[in-house]
Amino acid sequence: MSQELNNKKIAILVADGFEQVELTKPKQAFEEAGAQAHIISPNSDRVQGWNHYDKADFFTVDVPLDSANPDDYDALLLPGGTANPDQLRTKDKAVQFVKSFFDAGKPVAAICHGPWTLVEVGALKGRTVTSWSSLKTDLENAGATWVDREVVEDNGLVTSRNPDDIPAFNAKAIELFSKQPVTK
Repeated sequence: MSQELNNKKIAILVADGFEQVELTKPKQAFEEAGAQAHIISPNSDRVQGWNHYDKADFFTVDVPLDSANPDDYDALLLPGGTANPDQLRTKDKAVQFVKSFFDAGKPVAAICHGPWTLVEVGALKGRTVTSWSSLKTDLENAGATWVDREVVEDNGLVTSRNPDDIPAFNAKAIELFSKQPVTK
């Protein structure tokens, strides 16, 4: 077991409708690299994943968004799924939670539809990103340069297109997160 993320705390922010594999595979990789990964959600007890357009498993919420403190975390993961970021970007508390990572210079990883939430945060201007292709116009309108690549890192933000990119996404996120000092 690798220990690149030893003692790091990773926040995983999701609402119902997240793409399940975009939470489970990165979470597993982060934990295998020595991190603690906490599921944070506007839901207080459990949150439901999806496998594309089909409802999938429920996951226990480790920390409800209402009581989550971004200062307790070293990095942030934003899984995709169309319903998940669409809900998160309409919740002021979620937008502020994500924005606080950028304000503090902490790394963020967003995959597939995950970058959609970043439009509301105002964190895309001047960055090169990738995502699910249908977000291209939204991300460009928010000031990003959109590219069709497996994984992109730009100034503390890692993005990928879809579940097929998860291995490259995980590797790049772990590399970036490992450089972040551990939050006390």
